[in-house]
Amino acid sequence: MAATTTVSGLVAAGVLSGAGTAVADGTDGTPQTEGGATATLNGLKTYGEAVIHEDGGDQRVAAGLFEMSVDGGGTLQTYCVDLRNPTQRDTPYQESSWSETSLGTNKDAGKIRWILQNSYPQVNDLAALARRAGAGTLTEQDAAAGTQVAIWRYSDHAKVDAVDPQAEKLANYLQKTARDLGEPQASLTLDPPAVSGRPGALLGPVTVHTNASAVTVSPPPDAATSGVRITDKTGKAISSAQNGTRLYFHVPDEPANGTAQLTVQASTTVPVGRAFASDSRSQTQILAGSSESTVSATATATWAAEGAIPAVSARKNCAKGGVDIIAANKGDQPFTFELMGAEHTIPAGTTRTVTVPLQEDQAYDFTITGPHGFSHRITGVLDCKTQGAITTLTARLHNEPSPASVGGTTAPDTNLATTGGSAITPLIAGVAIGFVVIGGAVLVVLRKREQPGD
Repeated sequence: MAATTTVSGLVAAGVLSGAGTAVADGTDGTPQTEGGATATLNGLKTYGEAVIHEDGGDQRVAAGLFEMSVDGGGTLQTYCVDLRNPTQRDTPYQESSWSETSLGTNKDAGKIRWILQNSYPQVNDLAALARRAGAGTLTEQDAAAGTQVAIWRYSDHAKVDAVDPQAEKLANYLQKTARDLGEPQASLTLDPPAVSGRPGALLGPVTVHTNASAVTVSPPPDAATSGVRITDKTGKAISSAQNGTRLYFHVPDEPANGTAQLTVQASTTVPVGRAFASDSRSQTQILAGSSESTVSATATATWAAEGAIPAVSARKNCAKGGVDIIAANKGDQPFTFELMGAEHTIPAGTTRTVTVPLQEDQAYDFTITGPHGFSHRITGVLDCKTQGAITTLTARLHNEPSPASVGGTTAPDTNLATTGGSAITPLIAGVAIGFVVIGGAVLVVLRKREQPGD
């Protein structure tokens, strides 16, 4: 609760702007994303138990595979790479690059990907996996727990062991055998996600990056009335694309100022090792398996007949501890805006990146405006680090596996529900209910005192 209070205030910044007709560009406040899969966390599905060795004593946790439901269709299996943060069921997650999570500054991130590709569920022949690990017999629960423990040793650099001896042998084998692998390709992104230019021209290119065999290209919703079309560089309309395809916004001469958005969508398996992050501080996840899933990405175009013509996008940068604001100006005048008390100028015909430094766990809400009613809102929470220590709590979720002793003993008050100590949920609920009861009692007393004529 203290952490919630600390980060509840949003970082906000205004800009120097010109007047003009209102043009919306990301003004609904939705978090900035690179595209790909968006999914909802269903919970921990296949798991065993592990013991985390902390200075305050040993603590038992459930360790294994989570399941997510993809928006538009599909299912994902993930492991946690953020042990010391709580999980929040039904939380939305977005496919993300490593640089936007704690993996971006973790020199062992490539070894985690190797573990994912060489263990369960990617390797579903448990007998063969057990032979390689010298683990005797492995159940799905043992395999999931051993894999998660090996990942934690690299993602959180935690002192953690699997409770089951066979799962522990698997964890040791994976940890010792792991090799560095590069970050996997995104399932679907558009680069850049924002372009600008003059009316009556082709604005772009916006390049498609995907592992899907083909993607569907949807024009702006108001294309029939606005006249904006999505084309190739020759001006030919495009309704489908593939990896490497360059898309353009074909903008008519009128209106002189405006904005438009294109959407691309595909059905594909998300690459193993892709990160999934939320803006609610729920544990960062890493992909272990994917069914055929729906993925999508969007790009925007802004145009004006004269003056500055900005195109703005954003991405988290965990290496620098902040958010990168990428601002391009295709106009004939400088684009100047103010952010966090500092003024920034983007000369005509150039692109600049401005990094806004933030504190860990800090929520941010920037709105950058410009000439002709340009407005772009950027929101989110900076979540780049795993936390320092696991909170010791006695409360447990109703579906938590019953704790058992480790080595014949168990430290007092060390029961956690799922990975990352989500047992804090019932504690917060209990405190909240207590405040409601107290508030109700106070109202009753006050009403009794306020008699007619007093």
